[in-house]
Amino acid sequence: MRADHLEIETKFDVPATFVVPDLTVVDGVTSADAPVEHRLEARYFDTADLRLAQARITLRRRTGGTDDGWHVKVPAAGNARLELHRPLGRAARRPPKAVLAPVGGILRGAVPAPVAHLHTRRVVTVLRDADGRALAEVADDTVTATRLSGPEGTAEVRSWREVEVELLDGPPDLLAPVGERLVAAGAERTDRASKLTRALGLGPATTSVARGGAKKGTKKTRRVEAGEVALSALRERIIALGHADVAARTGQDDAVHRMRVACRHLRGMLASFGPVLAREATDPVRDELAWLAGRLSEPRDEQVALAHLRAAVAELPAELVLGPVDARLRTAQVGAAESRRASAGALVAEERHLRLLDALHALLADPPLTATAGKPAGPVLEAVLHREVRRLRRAVARADARSGQERTEALHRVRRTARRARYTAAAIAPAHGRSAEVVAAAAKRTQRLLGELQDLVVVGECCRRLAVGAHAAGEPGFTYGLLLGRAEARAAEAERAFAERWPGLAERLSAAIRR
Repeated sequence: MRADHLEIETKFDVPATFVVPDLTVVDGVTSADAPVEHRLEARYFDTADLRLAQARITLRRRTGGTDDGWHVKVPAAGNARLELHRPLGRAARRPPKAVLAPVGGILRGAVPAPVAHLHTRRVVTVLRDADGRALAEVADDTVTATRLSGPEGTAEVRSWREVEVELLDGPPDLLAPVGERLVAAGAERTDRASKLTRALGLGPATTSVARGGAKKGTKKTRRVEAGEVALSALRERIIALGHADVAARTGQDDAVHRMRVACRHLRGMLASFGPVLAREATDPVRDELAWLAGRLSEPRDEQVALAHLRAAVAELPAELVLGPVDARLRTAQVGAAESRRASAGALVAEERHLRLLDALHALLADPPLTATAGKPAGPVLEAVLHREVRRLRRAVARADARSGQERTEALHRVRRTARRARYTAAAIAPAHGRSAEVVAAAAKRTQRLLGELQDLVVVGECCRRLAVGAHAAGEPGFTYGLLLGRAEARAAEAERAFAERWPGLAERLSAAIRR
């Protein structure tokens, strides 16, 4: 199954009497094609426990319109969705294996079955610029949806009307003025990701966590418990790991990076939320996350190092580039990319990886909550935040007591500690407010300062390996030596920059937890 395109669209709920306004008055839009009507029939598939829907993924078989076929839609950056497409073929009652392959990590062995059938009358209008370029498509949909198995095993029918505006070849900032024009005509924006969520009665994703109770002059809000905040944050990162798993199975270039980030988020949060999630249950999962992140580290580090070296070579005067340096780097980069995609694809197919995903979802299904988890979130989260700041300050103090290679290694540990503090603070910020946001920002800055140092250390190691290969091939080693020297000089500069900026960052962290 292949990635067809990145779908960038906005959705609007509209009443039955809604009339799509003239959109040619929007800046940049000079004409609109005559409306074209389509009749679409779509059957949506999911597991009995709606694993795909919970991961914000839709799987459907659709006929009618211009894109008949099997479609899998996965959330991407921002409001975009990555659409995977495969021709209809003969299968109709159940998705073919090739269609299910990209979401194998989401399904984890469960077999999807039809959960809803949608009939849509779609009226499409294409907006164009002065050159006739198709900027966006406005789809006016009247939908009749049948949920094939309701809460009591009975069919449920819902009908509604909605308007979708999808970018074609237009700029992203076109969506806002078109949306404003629709809202002025009576449309209402919705965060609902797909028609399926409405068909199943799930509604839009509107998760929010109150900050420590009600404000003066407002109604009293339900008390938020510490365990609630932890599980909400954990759920979001498990979903992110699932989406990265899909990226790996479809050969996307950023899959390794996304999986590694999700692993780090999860490991950090499971440790930080130790007061509310029993460590005897979460520590084995953390160990497996460490295994997965470790398997992903080498391909990602090589990718970063080679990109850095190619940029560094491009900045050198031609007379300092002796031998086929850029060609060797380019060849290594292509090989590393192919190896990275292959290794990621093989990794997600391993039973150990699938067992890890099962273990993570088991934590959500039957969370190992401690007695502290039932306490009000505010004081518990504040204690978690204080502990993360103290860990970071102690890590820096230990690094300051060392020199040479030991200091470099200690600063790498500081970076990991800052990353955990950042992820933890960001996870609890919706419930804990400004102090967590300040900690997250200061920890992020610390992580990035030391990230540059660690990247340069990896660049140096990569440069040495390339120099050995070049020497074996009889090529000059001068340029590699020059690049290595520059990387070491920049690493020393990055270390000095951190030493200069840390006192200010430490003060911001301390001020945040004194609030």
